[in-house]
Formats: sequence, C-alpha cells, structure tokens
Amino acid sequence: MRGRAIAIAAGALVGVAVVVQLALPALAELRLRERLERVGRVERVHVSAFPAVKLLWNRADRVELAMARSTPGTQRFADLLAGTARTRELDARVAALRLGPLVLRDARVRKMGDRLLGEASITEADLRDALPAGFDLRPVATGGGSLVLRGQVTLLGRTVSGEVVALAREGRLLLAPGVPFGTLLTVSVFEDPRVLVQDVGARPRVDGFTLTARARLAG
Repeated sequence: MRGRAIAIAAGALVGVAVVVQLALPALAELRLRERLERVGRVERVHVSAFPAVKLLWNRADRVELAMARSTPGTQRFADLLAGTARTRELDARVAALRLGPLVLRDARVRKMGDRLLGEASITEADLRDALPAGFDLRPVATGGGSLVLRGQVTLLGRTVSGEVVALAREGRLLLAPGVPFGTLLTVSVFEDPRVLVQDVGARPRVDGFTLTARARLAG
C-alpha cells in the first residue's frame, strides 16, 4: 500500500510539473503581450523557459516577439531593453518603429546574455518627413564604431553642407560636428546607464540605408 501511495504521489507531482511547464509560459506571454500593446500592435509573442518555474522570478531562456508597429518613445524604448536583463536570448522584430519624428523600418533587436545587436532601415522618404524643410542628411562612411553623416540645408537660396559624426562614447550615443573642436558641440541623443552603446554603423539599401548598433546591458 505504501509503495502504491508513493507511486500515486509521484504521478501527481509529475502531473503538476507538466501543468506548470505548460501554464507558466502561456501566462508570461499574456503579461508581455499586454505590456507591449500599450505602445503598439503585437502580432506574436513566444516565451520559453525550462524549468518554467523560473518565470516566477521573471527569468526566461528565450523570448521571441513580432510587432506590426510600435511608438514607445526613447525612454520607454530604453525601459524595454533594460527589462530584458533576465532573458538569456531575445529576438524582437518591429515592422515600423517610431522614435520621435523618425520611423524605423524592419527593426530587429537580438540579445545573447548581456549583448544587444540592433538594426533598422530608414527610407529616404521617411528621413525627409522627419527632417525640417530644406534639410538633407545621409550616411557617407562607417568604421571604427562610428558613423559619418553628410548633411546640407538650403535657406534663402543658399546651400550649406557639413558632416556630423555619430559615435559611441562611455555608453552614450553622441552626435558631433565633423570639424576641429567639434567635441565641444557634442550632443547626446541616447543615454541610459542600463543600456551602454558600444558602436554604430550603416549600410546602403535601394531606398535608403540600414542602421546597425551594438550595445551591452549594464549590471
């Protein structure tokens, strides 16, 4: 009788473990979907963890998600990136990601451990819509962890051109004029102590260009 009771108890524990393994990822997916729907339209969310009980401590082995569009704002975007700290692997895709006035197409962020790799395309049309009238800006060189952009502005019939360098420094993404003493006029465009930018780059495409960036989660 005792052996039978032990067998029944063991079977019950196995059954509970199976239910937990199936139920917790589904609940985690629901919670994540609800959070993401505050900033856009979600198409797919998948969360995996073994054992699933680790999800109770917000830990996951892998998270995959796809969104049709998202408008998180820069601060919320940093919050979302930092929120992946306990996810070992991440593959997130957004068809149209709006950050400020700029729309990024086919945005993708991948994560392994504390390393982040991101890329997104910018079309010439979207760039024109984001810039003030008369302005033009496009990448002309990349290397050494920085990106050189050449811009021009036409005012009162006169066109003035110059270069701007986008670079990573001490975890920040900076823009500096491509002239001597340009660092004195440097502007920080992304700065968050939880997400440390390491380098940026770009590659051409038919209707624009694709930006790339590497970063690391701090802590």
